[in-house]
Amino acid sequence: MTGKAVKLEVADQIAHVILNRPDEFNSLNPDFWVEFPAVFDEIEARDDVRVVVLSSTGKHFCAGLDLNSFKSLNAPSTQDEGRKREAFRRHLLDLHDRIGRLEKCRYPVLAAIQGACVGGGLDMTVCADMRYCTRDAFFVVQEVNIGMAPDLGTLQRLPRLIPAGIARELAFTGRRMYGEEARQVGYVNNVFDTQEELLAAVMEIARGIAAKSPLAVHGSKELMNYARDHSVADSLNYVAIWTAATLPGGRDLREGVTAFREKRDAAYDNLFPVERNRRPHGD
Repeated sequence: MTGKAVKLEVADQIAHVILNRPDEFNSLNPDFWVEFPAVFDEIEARDDVRVVVLSSTGKHFCAGLDLNSFKSLNAPSTQDEGRKREAFRRHLLDLHDRIGRLEKCRYPVLAAIQGACVGGGLDMTVCADMRYCTRDAFFVVQEVNIGMAPDLGTLQRLPRLIPAGIARELAFTGRRMYGEEARQVGYVNNVFDTQEELLAAVMEIARGIAAKSPLAVHGSKELMNYARDHSVADSLNYVAIWTAATLPGGRDLREGVTAFREKRDAAYDNLFPVERNRRPHGD
């Protein structure tokens, strides 16, 4: 699939989602908001994917919202302010759902980031499971620099990924956090000198994930996301339910143990595809 803003390539059980507006620094225009969730619908509907890599083209990962299309975020015109603002709230919730498809995806999402990761780009990468960047990459909570508070997820997710004081400093000052600092505070897993080295390393990690049981990997993502948002007691109860529902009678544990004993690579089946018109509960 190749759209005007987003491209999807699938090979070796890796879905490679590519932001593809390099001349505009991959800023988020109306095409992006349509194509991005559609790409993840396609990923979920396939039976040959086990992991997702998100990258971009050109000098910068993402320069944030395309300000030329900012008017598209306005609510429908109406004489009644209450109805106008209610419509705008629903519009924002829809944008939350679209950009949050990385987080809701069954498969791990690895973000490979070069250059600027600003505003909406940061909103995107906070939804990824792991992040990697080039040494010259920089991250900016851009909204404060244009007179607004971030409203697409950075304020809610970033303090769960890095120390709260650093997250607040970034949100209040709008300063740049470069690659090495991002690694020091735990926002990215690793830093690379060039975009080519970055993508090669991320693809190697993705291949390692793709070799594991997709049911075990999906379960691990589901359970960690649940634990992030719930108490330890609730999370332990949920993992007991999950394990009771998926482990007995499943082939993956049996295959994994057998392969370990026979000193060979395990061979696992892919997950069943999700019907395009039946997205998971809560999406």
